[in-house]
Amino acid sequence: MIGKLKGLIDSYGEDYVILDVGGVGYQVHCSSRTLQALPSPGDAALLSIETYVREDQIKLFGFRTDTEREWFRLLQTVQGVGAKVALAVLSTLPPAELANAIALRDKAAVSRTPGVGPKVAERIVSELKDKAPAFANVDPTVVHLAGAIDNDRAPRPVTDAISALVNLGYGPPQAAAAIAAASRSAGENAETAQLIRLGLKELAK
Repeated sequence: MIGKLKGLIDSYGEDYVILDVGGVGYQVHCSSRTLQALPSPGDAALLSIETYVREDQIKLFGFRTDTEREWFRLLQTVQGVGAKVALAVLSTLPPAELANAIALRDKAAVSRTPGVGPKVAERIVSELKDKAPAFANVDPTVVHLAGAIDNDRAPRPVTDAISALVNLGYGPPQAAAAIAAASRSAGENAETAQLIRLGLKELAK
């Protein structure tokens, strides 16, 4: 199995790059985000590789980092997600943003991917929610709150305050983070109005 390739960029295709390694040209399929970050033809590049061996073909998928490759693998553990959809997701969301979106149960962010409808986005978020926090760079309290909201276990004042901020135009993850910070400072028995006021202060920082 090929795990890494280091060589010179030979040429680009619509969804792949030809990497010249010692005179052998390897066709490596990549996300559009990875392709855009690679250098011009003739320059050196290093890619982490995922090798797919089928009866009728061998296919190489390339990634700028091992983390991106790990997400490519994780995404395909979700029912209905193959290599093509996994690459499309990684073309839309870099690994850090994808991890944050899943940790925060932000299905809307995942469904921005072309070809990924609400049902597939729901499966990605629900099936990978326990794995995403390890890659995410968001406050664990916010992750916990997002899980509580998703499972209808969050206190009513908290959900009402988040809803109020969303109605004011803030994104659900942004609103959840602000209210999580607000509830930490206000305590468990805080009322909705107090949480909204403190949440807006957090957002204004």
